[in-house]
Amino acid sequence: MHRQAIHRGRVAYEPNSLAGGYPFQAGAEGFTSFHEVIAADKVRGKAEKFADHFSQATLFWNSRSAFEKAHIVRGYRFELTKVQVPAIRERTVSMLRNVSDELATAVAKGLGIQLPRPMPRLSSLSSGEIDRSPALSLTFRPGDGGIRGRKVAILTAAGVEEDSVVSTGAALIKAGAVVRLVAATLAAVVTTTGKDLEPEATFETMPSVLFDAVVVPDGDQSVSELASLGQALEFLKDQYRHCKPILWLGAGQLLLEEAGIPIGDSSDWAMDRNVRALRAIAKHRNWDRATDPPAV
Repeated sequence: MHRQAIHRGRVAYEPNSLAGGYPFQAGAEGFTSFHEVIAADKVRGKAEKFADHFSQATLFWNSRSAFEKAHIVRGYRFELTKVQVPAIRERTVSMLRNVSDELATAVAKGLGIQLPRPMPRLSSLSSGEIDRSPALSLTFRPGDGGIRGRKVAILTAAGVEEDSVVSTGAALIKAGAVVRLVAATLAAVVTTTGKDLEPEATFETMPSVLFDAVVVPDGDQSVSELASLGQALEFLKDQYRHCKPILWLGAGQLLLEEAGIPIGDSSDWAMDRNVRALRAIAKHRNWDRATDPPAV
């Protein structure tokens, strides 16, 4: 790295602190234009675009899909609900009107306030060069249809059906997923065939938010024990609320019912086996399931 030589307090600009001056106190003398004859007045100014604070935000909003817009609205509602000064909530919504009335109206409804007047603009520019950009939406890059790197939890308890754990786990691992056996504790889980399975995580240390999908294996005793664990039920509820895939096998359906999760014929969890499960995980989320407020 180049280091400029400094001799006796001299540097390449003045005033400077080494010479005993203070640049921030220099005022207009801190900048001197080169003296050159020109045919017009020379001023230090900025284009009007420097005062445009909303056109890019409008472009971002217009480019989002319906579920992405709903997520943004919930985010504003969540943060502004914690604000204890009503005037600040109203002022923020008035600013959002310069982005989109659709956004501002939805946020105002969530806060229980009337839609205020738009905040005065510093610029007369109302929009940018384009109205929408597909690249700004998460749907623009849907992926390659695989599940490599996706993290999947298999819920286990004593009496779990061994084949439903082993075969499903093997199929997921073969497809590139990261599979973890999750239980109440790290103690060995005895299957219906007497084999010991070693859990790799617990509900306490690895909650639902850390996984992309969940498998509820078969096994009456296992399902009964999991149904008695509040953490296991909350795990499934959070998976459902976050629109993540849920695969149940055999008696696993009873655990979903205990958690209050509607079964129906939805292909992302009432799937009969691995092929449909892999497709659901590759899709990542089932946004059609999202409700506000959550149904479960």
